[in-house]
Amino acid sequence: MQADFCAAAASYDEAAVLAKEVSLRMTAKLEFIRLAPARVADIGCATGDGIRALQARYPQTLPLAIDYAPAMLAEVKRRVPMIDRLRRRAPRCIAGDVRELPLMSGTLGLAWSNLMLHWLDDPLPALRELHRVLETGGLLMFSALGPDTLKELRAAGATTLRRFHDMHDFGDMLLAAGFADPVMEMERITFAYAGPRGLLRDQRRLGVRDGLFGALGFREGRRVFRAWEAQRRDGRLPATFEIVYGHAWKAEPKETADGRSIVRFRK
Repeated sequence: MQADFCAAAASYDEAAVLAKEVSLRMTAKLEFIRLAPARVADIGCATGDGIRALQARYPQTLPLAIDYAPAMLAEVKRRVPMIDRLRRRAPRCIAGDVRELPLMSGTLGLAWSNLMLHWLDDPLPALRELHRVLETGGLLMFSALGPDTLKELRAAGATTLRRFHDMHDFGDMLLAAGFADPVMEMERITFAYAGPRGLLRDQRRLGVRDGLFGALGFREGRRVFRAWEAQRRDGRLPATFEIVYGHAWKAEPKETADGRSIVRFRK
């Protein structure tokens, strides 16, 4: 999937309507959170829409754009305005996997990830790694696709579509990773397509077509898309994406690395 994502760097923004909308909604949630991070990271940054929004909200922060696809990081750099380059406000681009981040422990005030964690078969190791790189009192905020994504195609008989974790799964994983006070929300966003080709084209431009549809062969695809046609509304085909939102804090540790309890005395 990494090769597909790299190849999609040039076309990503043409189809990233959902990612941009979810990013806006995530940014709006920060209005209600008191936070002044010294360092923020957009992990799985793609072409950098998220890190630019975070820079606008926290202009004094050190912004890190992290992705495992070098071509995406190249697009982030290409989109930096000249004035930001002159002022040395360009995001620092870092190639890395969320399950093994090239960051020191306790260095981030805010870890942000938009529509990335659902591509991992098991997000728990990634959440543990995000917990490691956050400072005590730091915030993780993320979004991910949920199990009702493309429910119309599932109802039409698609059997190869990727299965996604629901918000309760993510809440349990946050606690297992050591986070405190997780808050989970869910909503559904529905797009309308003129035909199946529009949906397939968008996912190809995003670099996730095979990751989303799996081994959907021509014959099964034809059968599924014919059944999907029966769900037309006002001449358009509905395609629903379930969005899971989560945020949680890194609290003060209760145990040392070797398992001993920490007791704090306050005056």
